[in-house]
Amino acid sequence: MKYMNFKIILILIILTAGEAMAQTSNDSLAASIARLTKTVQSLEKIKFSGYIQMQYQVADTLGAKSYNGGDFAAASAQRFQVRRGYLKMAYTGKLSTYVLQVNVNDKGFTLRDAYFSVKEPWLKAFSLTGGVFFRPFGQELSFSTSQRESPELARVTQVLFPNERDLGASITFQMPDKSPFHMLKAEAGLFSGNSIYAETDDKLDFIGRIGVSDVLCKNKFAYGVGVSTYNGSVYQAKKETYEMSDFGGTQAYRQRMADTIPGKYFKRSYLGMDAMLSLQTKLGKTSLRYDLMIGKQTGSDKSSTSPAGAIDYTLYMRNFYGGTYYLVQTLFKNKHSVVLKFDFYDPNTDIAGNDIGKKATNAKATNGTDVAFATWGFGWITDFNQNLRVMLYYDLVKNETSTNLTGYTRDQKDNVFTVRMQYKF
Repeated sequence: MKYMNFKIILILIILTAGEAMAQTSNDSLAASIARLTKTVQSLEKIKFSGYIQMQYQVADTLGAKSYNGGDFAAASAQRFQVRRGYLKMAYTGKLSTYVLQVNVNDKGFTLRDAYFSVKEPWLKAFSLTGGVFFRPFGQELSFSTSQRESPELARVTQVLFPNERDLGASITFQMPDKSPFHMLKAEAGLFSGNSIYAETDDKLDFIGRIGVSDVLCKNKFAYGVGVSTYNGSVYQAKKETYEMSDFGGTQAYRQRMADTIPGKYFKRSYLGMDAMLSLQTKLGKTSLRYDLMIGKQTGSDKSSTSPAGAIDYTLYMRNFYGGTYYLVQTLFKNKHSVVLKFDFYDPNTDIAGNDIGKKATNAKATNGTDVAFATWGFGWITDFNQNLRVMLYYDLVKNETSTNLTGYTRDQKDNVFTVRMQYKF
């Protein structure tokens, strides 16, 4: 009997121990699953995306000057390019976002985005963004490059906003989606004014935009309008600074006699207006967008492009006017798009035509930097799926002519045909 009791006790001990071990094992497994779930949830907040744009281009002539991917080599009128190779990492929390994006192409490595954005927890309407990111000006500038219906930004946009991004900080106001005031969006910020590069002087540039946009009729109709402003400055590195003036009926550059000491700042100010309309019908989606810009640009004698780094040239001040129009029609269940684009840029509205290049006593004559350009773009886009897009696009470029300016007595041969394949993930 004692032996039987011992066996029973032993069996109970074994069963109890086994049950305890199983419970411990289950608890350990549950803890491991909980940790794994937490890790997965954290990783779900991080998303990687990117795309590569491979293209072939043919120009009208050898060494053509172009704003469609840069100038051609002196001995070439055709080329292959890896135009963009973007890799983007984005972390999205409840009230914050972190984005890092780089571009690797046939010209090298470039930083595109490196910023954070934090939203306040009460109204969830105000957010602070800091780092390298899109300037809040107009529509075309911040329109996704992977979705843009032309190979490149308009000439005026490239000139005024090189590299598209700038280094700075901005505040954005927009109510949450369910609010009746969500349609209103206001942005304002201070930027270095040197594109993606660090500050080089003692001034910051102010950029702001206010706009209204909405989607109506069960997502079949959308509209948007906006007004933008840019109030900046350019550092005077050389003692001479020039502005347009009248010399007995001839417009030319006069030196500002009061500004002969380096270290001053000169105006760079833009006013922008933009609008968009889109309508979805049985035929497809019809979209119309435009951006218009006017203002004062301070550049050099060889370029009116905004600075992208330290200033080391003599300043030339010009009044400018430019803009771009898009008309896009999608077809066949929005898989194909027909594109018509027109953009123009007059870097110096104080002079035109045969007056460009005229010489005047005690003045510097205007030159090729003061010539206006207009570009017609014609395109066909096919989206085979969510990853692969093919674009056929032709840029017809027309320049202002002058009998007094060598190289511009007639229209230059700088039209470009582009075949682009884009793979996106």
